[in-house]
Amino acid sequence: QVQLVESGGGLVQPGGSLRLSCSASGSIFSINAMGWYRQAPGKERELVAAITSSGITKYADVVKGRFTISRDGAKNTVNLQMNSLKPEDTAVYYCNAGPNIVTMRSFGSWGQGTQVTVSS
Repeated sequence: QVQLVESGGGLVQPGGSLRLSCSASGSIFSINAMGWYRQAPGKERELVAAITSSGITKYADVVKGRFTISRDGAKNTVNLQMNSLKPEDTAVYYCNAGPNIVTMRSFGSWGQGTQVTVSS
């Protein structure tokens, strides 16, 4: 069992920045990929960004160049730096940790979610 605790959500104006953090505990030996998904009202949950233990990253096209994912292996933490935020980035953001980027959505563990609201 892997437990994930997220922090850093909130309200920000368009063009602003937020940083999300997620800390993993428990069976961390099973984790080779960590990442962030988001779900807006009425929409499906979608991948935002993910990173493997070797540093390979994957981003959704809509966040490339604005969001940066990083991982601190020693602290079992993954961070998501979000810049140039847009109203369409508004969603609940979920941390995910799993065996690899391909299967993490289906077989990984989830955090409780943190709300990000981009609005003036």
